[in-house]
Amino acid sequence: MTHVRIRQRIKSSMQSGRAREGGWVLEFEPAEAQRPDPLTGWAGSGDTRAQVRLSFPSLGAAKAYCEQHGLSYHVSVGEMEPKVKLQAYADNFKGVDISF
Repeated sequence: MTHVRIRQRIKSSMQSGRAREGGWVLEFEPAEAQRPDPLTGWAGSGDTRAQVRLSFPSLGAAKAYCEQHGLSYHVSVGEMEPKVKLQAYADNFKGVDISF
């Protein structure tokens, strides 16, 4: 039986937008270990399923796909949602004595 990992998509650190955040991604577990290529030294394997990533809008849709195709899965729980602290620009100067 093929093993897969389901995880929640996180925000890219390269951009500030949150457009594709919140979806779910299904990734196949590696079937064989990677080994260095004797010519280039790069790590690789003959397992092509490591290149496959499927996206789903919800966790339920990803689980339904696994059950429909006979895949065993586990759900990886990611980081907590960061708390956004809303404040005004003027709050940066509270408590600062500006007497001349």
